[in-house]
Amino acid sequence: MAGTSWYTFAIALFAGIGTFLFGFDTGIATTTIAHQSWITYMDHPTKALTGAVVAVYIAGEAGGAIMQTIVGDKLGRIRFMQMMCIIVTIGTIVQTASVNFPMFLVGRALAGFAVGGLVGTVPIYLSEISAPHQRGLIGGISGCGISFGTMASNWVGMACGYAPVGPIQWRLPLGIQIPWGIILFIGLATFMPDSPRQLIRKGHVDKARVEFIKIRRDLHSTEAQEEFALMHGQIEYEMEREVKSYREIFRLFHRRAMVSIAVQTMTSLTGVNVIQYYQTILYKSLGIAPKTILALAGVYGTMAFVSNALTTRFLTDQWGRRKMILTGLAGIVVIEIYAAVMQLKFQNSDNEVGKGFAVLGIYLFVVTYYGMLNSTTWLYGAEVLPIALRSKVMGIASASHFIVNVGITEAGPSAFATIKQNYYYVFVGCTLFFLVIAYFYFPETRHKTLEEIAAAFGDKVVTLTDVEIAREHNVFEAKAAAGHIEDEEAERVHTKV
Repeated sequence: MAGTSWYTFAIALFAGIGTFLFGFDTGIATTTIAHQSWITYMDHPTKALTGAVVAVYIAGEAGGAIMQTIVGDKLGRIRFMQMMCIIVTIGTIVQTASVNFPMFLVGRALAGFAVGGLVGTVPIYLSEISAPHQRGLIGGISGCGISFGTMASNWVGMACGYAPVGPIQWRLPLGIQIPWGIILFIGLATFMPDSPRQLIRKGHVDKARVEFIKIRRDLHSTEAQEEFALMHGQIEYEMEREVKSYREIFRLFHRRAMVSIAVQTMTSLTGVNVIQYYQTILYKSLGIAPKTILALAGVYGTMAFVSNALTTRFLTDQWGRRKMILTGLAGIVVIEIYAAVMQLKFQNSDNEVGKGFAVLGIYLFVVTYYGMLNSTTWLYGAEVLPIALRSKVMGIASASHFIVNVGITEAGPSAFATIKQNYYYVFVGCTLFFLVIAYFYFPETRHKTLEEIAAAFGDKVVTLTDVEIAREHNVFEAKAAAGHIEDEEAERVHTKV
């Protein structure tokens, strides 16, 4: 990694706090509602009410994603993330300080709303401040934040299980989240740069140029001028095709919009959340002791983060998004079939070695999913979109991810009780379907600027020649309006344009 990229890398790590909160707050509920101290304090809620803890949270996530489509562009990346930081801080405080079950649900809904907006905006922001040759690394940090949060929540939940029985067992893990929204807000308000692309779109070209030069310290002066001119020209061209409704979005940019939505729906239908949430059910059915179950869940989270971090650093930019998505989907098909067979054969047996092979299936899944798909899909869903659609469609894509998740996750307990390990075959079929879709419709985006990606979808990409012609035409129009232009020059410029 070139020395000049450390500034952007540090910004990306800081922005990753937003997705860390998503991973941590999503994961910590699993251990929170399992503590007997929480159950007693909340007056023994029914299974339906306990399920509402997950349901209202995911509903909040979907609401936050939809809010991104409505106000994300109007507020801009920085302001929108600041708003979500305020809401997530309120939500985590309410959860931690809850004195009854309704208050706890309100906190979950608020936190879900905030992280639902953050998890779709952070990859957009990072993709827009990244150099083309490092966008996989910089943008992929958003996904690493999710997996790091998942890992942290697993180990914190396990550790607090050893605390004296009482509210501290569940209040402390929830309270750990409170400072991070405040820290991210301060960073956004002080030193984190705004997106140059968003500034151009709002007409703040001079400020955009300053931010671009600050971010792209790897470029020489001439290179920076050329790349900024191309970016400026492409965004202005796309603004001429500004869409006013979702009907126009899907008429003019249907393939790009559908790819972004499909890649998010696809991740839910691999079954990752079902496997993650209900892995403890599998461990319990294999006769594993409760404390060992918590340790196995911690190992699961650790493997998720380590595999995610390694591939983000060494594969996403070097190998490419398309190859990673195809490899990940193909691997998941094979692994889920293996996991289903192992659980069928050894779940109700006394064969300890066989049970180990059943657990191996879960671990192979987490390495494949988080290593190949987790960061790649969030980044890919953002970078395939033109700037005019990036917040609008990414919000819809995130909402689809959450809505599909709530459906298949809520069905999990009943499915495992009735069709048992055969539930995996539902995900095998869905993953195979998306493998075919990805093979035929997902183009490669590696090492291209966000503006150059348009060519992969058949859209026009502005060249330096186009930029020079447009600039000359603008000068001509200004002179003509002022009456300071000769007929001969007018003819020449009109002919060129």
